[in-house]
Amino acid sequence: MIEIEGLCIQQGEFALHNVNLCVKPNRYGVLMGRSGSGKTSLMEVICGLRPLKSGGIKLAGVDVTRRRPGERSIGYVPQDGALFPTMSVRDQVGFGMRVRLADPKRIRSRVDELSKLLGITHLLDRRPKGLSGGETQRVAIGRALSAGPSILCLDEPLSALDDVARNEMIGLLKDLHREMPVTTLHITHHLTEARELADDVFILEDGKLSQQQ
Repeated sequence: MIEIEGLCIQQGEFALHNVNLCVKPNRYGVLMGRSGSGKTSLMEVICGLRPLKSGGIKLAGVDVTRRRPGERSIGYVPQDGALFPTMSVRDQVGFGMRVRLADPKRIRSRVDELSKLLGITHLLDRRPKGLSGGETQRVAIGRALSAGPSILCLDEPLSALDDVARNEMIGLLKDLHREMPVTTLHITHHLTEARELADDVFILEDGKLSQQQ
């Protein structure tokens, strides 16, 4: 569950005031709004990557307002995937577990499980250079999910894909959510993504957040 209450962000001339948002457990929330409306800033605050002026954040019932990013049990996929250039796909997907000092056998098992679900088993020994946009995002999603987060945050994960690849990824995200339901917040400006994926749609406009009925 993602709960935001009275959130305020102030950075230079940009501001969001008194933002309230609730994505219930295992629901798929989609956040929409024009470029520059603050969608990414809001997600970065949830993830602990950007400071907030005031307000509170609860994730899975735990107040994480002052917690560091690594203490929030969030899997985060930035817009460009942000894969590590010198690391194999296998190591990318297992990264979240390795930094938590998980048992190597558990890491291998989890990487195998996720790579099958994501359709990237044939890529495990590759490095990011040369991967397609869709392949890059599949790997980034696997990395975000490897440690079993309670929250998944996706920042325009399909924005760089063509129509065919986008439709494939929409299907993949729907399948993943059925296989391993996790409370999700997904930023997009594509209505098709929202219609296909969302349980709840939130609109950020003129510094205010509203939920579409």
